[in-house]
Amino acid sequence: MKVDKAGYEKRQRLFGTDGIRGTANVYPMTPEVVVKIGQAIGHLLQKQTLPWISPQRKVVIGKDTRLSGYMIEQALSSGLNSMGVHVQLVGPLPTPGIGFLTRNMRAAAGVVISASHNAFHDNGIKIFGYDGFKIADEMEREIERLVLEEDLNQYLPPSHHVGRTRRIEDSQGRYILYVKNTFPLEETLDGLRIVLDTANGAAYKVAPAIFTELGAEVIQLGDAPNGTNINDKVGALYPAKLAESVIEYRADVGISLDGDADRVIMVDERGEVMNGDHILGICALHMKKKGSLKKNTLVVTQMSNFGLEKRMNEAGIQVVKTGVGDKYVVEEMRKNGFNLGGEQSGHIIFSDHTTTGDGCVAALNVLAVMKQTGVKMSELNKIIVDVPQVLINLRVKKKKNLDAIPGYQSLIDSIVAQLNGDGRVFVRFSGTEPVIRILVEGPDKVLINQHAAQIAEFLEEHLSSES
Repeated sequence: MKVDKAGYEKRQRLFGTDGIRGTANVYPMTPEVVVKIGQAIGHLLQKQTLPWISPQRKVVIGKDTRLSGYMIEQALSSGLNSMGVHVQLVGPLPTPGIGFLTRNMRAAAGVVISASHNAFHDNGIKIFGYDGFKIADEMEREIERLVLEEDLNQYLPPSHHVGRTRRIEDSQGRYILYVKNTFPLEETLDGLRIVLDTANGAAYKVAPAIFTELGAEVIQLGDAPNGTNINDKVGALYPAKLAESVIEYRADVGISLDGDADRVIMVDERGEVMNGDHILGICALHMKKKGSLKKNTLVVTQMSNFGLEKRMNEAGIQVVKTGVGDKYVVEEMRKNGFNLGGEQSGHIIFSDHTTTGDGCVAALNVLAVMKQTGVKMSELNKIIVDVPQVLINLRVKKKKNLDAIPGYQSLIDSIVAQLNGDGRVFVRFSGTEPVIRILVEGPDKVLINQHAAQIAEFLEEHLSSES
């Protein structure tokens, strides 16, 4: 076990909150480790009894446009083949496309090689089960154990059982058709001008085809990947250029995807940004009106703006909150039969159509609301009014049960009382670094800054000492 400079105990782990991720050619994203990851996945798949899945195990592998994707794709395929698993390579395709193809092709698993919104020098591995959902924590832990603690060579099958790797040429067309089928058949996008930013990433070919084939005029940004420019000042993390282009081209809407296209940020015709909270709010209200919002419930994370929760409550929609991460949103939706959820960052899950966040599907759902109501995007954007918020990231020397700190809860209760139901306080430790995050929301910007600073000062006193 290692100990970092801040005194945190660090167990050797591969998986984070969304798969395995790191700098390419640096542990754990090295060919040697990736081969072992492929072998561990293959070994577990061979042991599993899976419904309607062929005994001849098959895994679908997709990727985004990072230079290191070629290296990792070959290493992962090699590891899987060595365990007798056959591999289907589909090339650059959005993360949700792999979830879809895994089910569609009756594969035992699907793997996405992507570091999502990170810069090109990073890469990662996300794993889907046969049902198209990301694998459970238990399987992640078992893969870790096999890679870190076992000699996987003992599980290698005889040479005549080695797997084969093939490329699937029509995967993009399958995904395009699948996404288009989530848009109402009685509607088209005729007459709409869309500026589409594909972040030089996985959706640079399929996304423009989706919107063009439905009738829209598409002006594309971030459509020239070269292996090193994915997410480079383009995509969902950088909507400013998209907003400028929407004004310049007098477009009706802007759509911005991230590198693996599982999240989306939109821009209205006035150049105002619409984050995930606004997209969720627009769709939830429309679905409730149509009677298609299951149990009149929306699932969000603790980081969603209080303004979204307030508007939903006014409309009679229950808001259920989970921990930060789209994986936890999906788990809550599956457990309780909800069909809409997501994150402020733009991961939006329509479980009637998808098993994970899908930027193109989410954008089409908002466009469907626009077409069916005849309302401009700027008017829809006004439906959700954000409450001002302040976030302080405080570095600390140790983690401690906050409730055990004398005076902490009374301080929080006092601040919540002052907000008088028009705001909230949310404090949590980061899962990946020695940081505590302090979020305060409320109508008065000056007051919430004071509240956040007060909490930060209190916690710094109690969490920064070595004792």
